[in-house]
Amino acid sequence: MKYSILILVLCWLFFRCDHVENPYPPISNNGLDTTLYPGNWSDYVANEWPSFSQNTNTNRNVLLEDFTGHKCIYCPAAADLAHALHEANPNRVFALSIHAGPTGIGDFQTVSPPEYPLDFTTPEGIQIAQYFGINDGGFIGNPRGTVSRIQNGGVIFQSPAAWSSMTNTALSQNVLKVNVQSVLNYYPTTQGAFLHVEVEKLDPTLTNELAIVASLVEDSLVGDQKMSDNSHNANYVHRDIHRGNLNAQPFGRTLTSQDLQNGKYYVNYSFKVPNQLSGSYNASNMHVLVYVYDKTTWEIYQVIKQKIE
Repeated sequence: MKYSILILVLCWLFFRCDHVENPYPPISNNGLDTTLYPGNWSDYVANEWPSFSQNTNTNRNVLLEDFTGHKCIYCPAAADLAHALHEANPNRVFALSIHAGPTGIGDFQTVSPPEYPLDFTTPEGIQIAQYFGINDGGFIGNPRGTVSRIQNGGVIFQSPAAWSSMTNTALSQNVLKVNVQSVLNYYPTTQGAFLHVEVEKLDPTLTNELAIVASLVEDSLVGDQKMSDNSHNANYVHRDIHRGNLNAQPFGRTLTSQDLQNGKYYVNYSFKVPNQLSGSYNASNMHVLVYVYDKTTWEIYQVIKQKIE
């Protein structure tokens, strides 16, 4: 009987290794805005801080960054293509529509009421576009995009003509170097959200620094767009609109040894989701794209979509 109990205890300890309790809990709140939790923060840490089970995902997902503009006549076709690639692989291909050009805000992104009154640009999107406008091969204008920032012909940015083949190639190769999973807790009374992310480096040959980015995305919005025939469409459906990065970090932050626990990285975010009363967003129409990339090559090794509600 004693030996049976001992075996049961040892088995419990062994399998428990795949289930991390309270991974990377906050020290001095870890920079999180605890006021977004409608209760005592100690209760959140004790009862709502997530536990991650072993990540069983085996698929590499693809992030398609579409740099666009509401006055760009060629951009609607590119946006349709990005959406079609997502619909063909809804759980593995994710689009991110960034309203910016190689100089940041160009003619295609400017606001000019009454026909184009909405500003789709974001400070982080502008900084990303300005950096790549003159670095790592650059890009000449809209529409242009990246397929997980994989290089093709020595450059990262590609015309829409290359998006399909590059996406399909990435999906077929399916080499998973980094795995990511997340949990998000949202509280409507405060409009507050807490995002918890686990990153696991699967490829031991990866020696370059890795960075993590969390982008806030609006699912869809009806607004103005100039079309291919130069007409004005006031009822155009904009999709997957980049609305900024958490912590206002255009290129995220480096994963360091301080984020490590039991061989995996844990990163936590807090943020407030504006509702329709205070802005044009609402939690049910938004999600977060979390991705991890190589800081030397810029290649995005994994991306996941986290719904807010």
